[in-house]
Amino acid sequence: MAGSDNLADWVGRTETITDQITPTPCAALAALLDRPAERPAPGTELPGLWHWLYFLPLHRQSEIGPDGHARRGGFMPPVPLPRRMWAGSQFEFRSPLRVGDIITRRSTIERVDQKVGRTGPLVFVRVRHEVSVGEAPAVDPALIEYHDIVYREAAKPGDVAPPPVMAPDTAAWTHEWVPDDVLLFRYSALTFNGHRIHYDRRYVTEVEGYAGLIVHGPLIATLLVDGLRRERPAARLARFEFRAMRPIVDINRFSICGEPLPDGRTFHLWARDHEGALAMDATAVIETPDSH
Repeated sequence: MAGSDNLADWVGRTETITDQITPTPCAALAALLDRPAERPAPGTELPGLWHWLYFLPLHRQSEIGPDGHARRGGFMPPVPLPRRMWAGSQFEFRSPLRVGDIITRRSTIERVDQKVGRTGPLVFVRVRHEVSVGEAPAVDPALIEYHDIVYREAAKPGDVAPPPVMAPDTAAWTHEWVPDDVLLFRYSALTFNGHRIHYDRRYVTEVEGYAGLIVHGPLIATLLVDGLRRERPAARLARFEFRAMRPIVDINRFSICGEPLPDGRTFHLWARDHEGALAMDATAVIETPDSH
């Protein structure tokens, strides 16, 4: 792959950012999730995945590339492939993050793998994030997150999508969502995500070749965890992982589903598109057996 010889040089690179958990982003995300938009009091425990409201990508406008992301070659490796997607993540929640906390995230590029797939070259980048309470990284962070990113070639005429994996029909709960332009815009604004596939319909259809605006992977993951919170409001998340299986676009409704597994602590969560296909597959583990 042209320009890819030095991608391995990015392995081991680190970046450290400090932020504070303020209440207004929490109220905004609550409103987006169709919950009361209340600003939580200092000391309120942050729900799982809500740390994504912080450590926002504050790149200068002159640093933004043609896809709306920062131009490559800073912390992230300069992968010479145009399409970038959030492939999945794994989380370990060790101790709570609370409103008012000063928090620090230390990020490390752990792996850069180059492969050839059915549609051409692929590059997978894995980033490890460690979130600590305080103004410096801690030996024992409150949260560990692995973030998997995949880069691929632009869509070509004649490309055939892989056959879908059908979603389970065993859901104990299902919540339907309408991924309209406003929902996607609000989430992009809340997370300061400039990726054009989420709000620029001409770009996403004519340049990247999708059928419509792409629903953010982290938004779908947040909805999965929020669905579990609605069903088990007293449960505290210990571990969570998800894998993006198939893009969801804004032209059709989709469903957030879940079911408990026999051990009482583990839950299978998934997103199902309008055709019944599996769009995201996830597993959540709570700290103690649920008493719901």
